Amino acid sequence: MKYVPTAVRRGLRTLGSCAQTQRKLLNLTIADVAQRAGVSVNTVRNVEAGQAVRTDSLFAVLNVLQLLDPLVDAADPYKTALGMARAIDQLPQRVRR
Repeated sequence: MKYVPTAVRRGLRTLGSCAQTQRKLLNLTIADVAQRAGVSVNTVRNVEAGQAVRTDSLFAVLNVLQLLDPLVDAADPYKTALGMARAIDQLPQRVRR
């Protein structure tokens, strides 16, 4: 099997745990999520276990669980400290008319 960095494995486990918690908060079974996402029950189990799955399957499950939009928003580079600092550097100091 291909090497997976520790940070990636940790992220998958955390995301899986959050997905499982959200599913339970929404009172959905694994089968409900699988059917709505158009994936197999095993895929949902793998997501919740932090196992690697296809990206489109992961996003489909997260969409059903209402977690996709916050995840995509979190990936906005302008919401990171570096992105905000770079945006400020690129803004003009004055506006001439």
